[in-house]
Amino acid sequence: MKNLSRKQKKELRALAAQPDSEIDLTDIPEIIDWSGAVVGKFYRPIKKSLTIRVDADVLAWLRSQGKGYQTRINQLLRAAMNTPARKRRA
Repeated sequence: MKNLSRKQKKELRALAAQPDSEIDLTDIPEIIDWSGAVVGKFYRPIKKSLTIRVDADVLAWLRSQGKGYQTRINQLLRAAMNTPARKRRA
């Protein structure tokens, strides 16, 4: 965020202290349909460079799908990360 003036900082503190029930939202239309929303449009995670060993057939399969095999690897790993682990038997 750019540098704020003292006046702007004071206004922001006053707004932050205000309860939600007192905020006037009449000039802002309520969004009911979120079907067109794009998840992660403005979120760009930090990328880390690393070296991994992958079976040759797995790498060949990823590369056979065209450009962007590293992006596909990342997508597969993210999907695995976001999938809840199965409950393990005690």
